[in-house]
This record gives sequence, structure tokens and C-alpha cells, in this order.
Amino acid sequence: MTQNDSSIAEEVAIDISQKVIGVLGGTGEQGRGLATRFAQAGLAVIIGSRTSEKATEIAMQIGHGVTGMTNADTALASDVIIVAVPWDGHKELLESLVNQLAGKVVIDCVNPLGFDKQGAFSLAVEDGSAAQQAQLILPDAQVVAAFHHISAKLLLDTDGPQLHGDVLVLGDDREATDLVCALANTLGEMRGVYAGRLRNAGQVEAFTANLISMNRRYKGHAGVQITDI
Repeated sequence: MTQNDSSIAEEVAIDISQKVIGVLGGTGEQGRGLATRFAQAGLAVIIGSRTSEKATEIAMQIGHGVTGMTNADTALASDVIIVAVPWDGHKELLESLVNQLAGKVVIDCVNPLGFDKQGAFSLAVEDGSAAQQAQLILPDAQVVAAFHHISAKLLLDTDGPQLHGDVLVLGDDREATDLVCALANTLGEMRGVYAGRLRNAGQVEAFTANLISMNRRYKGHAGVQITDI
């Protein structure tokens, strides 16, 4: 660990070992990948889905003590909740869970993207970003934007190389962003890096389209790494 890495680690020295991590939309590739990695890191993880049967099926495939519940029960039972649903179902899901998510740290990793013959492109969001939309819907939750730029294929390839790179973490509450940075630090050699207020989440979400373009051109799984901090 470099001196700069050490200073970041000290900044986010938060004990998350007793936190229960819930993943809404946890049966999709991104949610399943994050759930797998956090469970392997020794955290208690709950997979959420529309039906408990589907969630339980995926949880059993993951193992490591992961359990499956409906999205609503997952929200209630978890301390930290990751929203990993497709953009077109983002608003509807959160509006159905306003009460269950009150008082919780909600991590939004949804990327509002469109796709055509030319590839991926960012979609305009009326509220500025998916994360800002989430905060407006969930006024009593602490919404943090993070985990947008990690390839689902790399997350699911647990026999592959160690994960490395940076997780950009954005939010308006210091305690919540520090917690999410600490969570990011459990992902192999990755580190959480505070990247600004929630109002800056739009460009972070949109940059995923650029990464997808890179991956198509160079046949890779590009991520993000910040230098000199």
C-alpha cells in the first residue's frame, strides 16, 4: 500500500463487519456480482428480487451464507442497500420502497444508458442523474452514488485476477460516503475514492457509456483508476 493509499484507508476507517448488505435487483449480473464479492469478503448479504423464490435460487448459487428475499423484505432487513436494477425500473421500484428505505444508506449504481447500432450513450435524466432521482424519491434515506464502473463479468469471475482500480463515491453526507468507501475497499485491491457531491453523479453515470465503447473496441473490461491521491 502506498502512502496515498494509506491516507485514504485511514480516512474511511469504518467498521462495516456487522453491516447487512442488501442488493435490490440482485438477480441481475451487476447485483449478483457485487453480492458475490461482498459475501466472499465475509459480509452478511441479502439478495432482493420481485419474488423470494427467484432471490433464494440465486442466493443458493452464490453460497457464502447469502440469503434471498423480496425487494421489500430485503430493504427492511438490511443496513446498507444497493440499487442495481435496470434504469427503466428504477423509479417504480424506489417509489414502492419509500418507507422500507427510510433512514438507510442507499447506494445507487444505476446507469441511465441507451443502446443503438452505434453503441451505448447516456440518457438525459430530468432530475440530473439516477442518484439524484433516488434522493428525491427517498428524502429520509442517505443516497450515495457508487459502483458504476466495475465490469459485471469481472465481478462474477471469482477465479480470475484480483479486482483493482477505484470506485468513485459521491454523496452529500460524509458518514454515508465514508461507509461506502469502506465497503468498496473490501473488493480485492480496489479502493473507494470520494468524488464529490451527489449533484455531480450525472457525469459519473454517463461515463459508463465511454467505458462500454472502450471495451467494445479493445475487447477488455475497462474500469477507472485515479492518480496522485
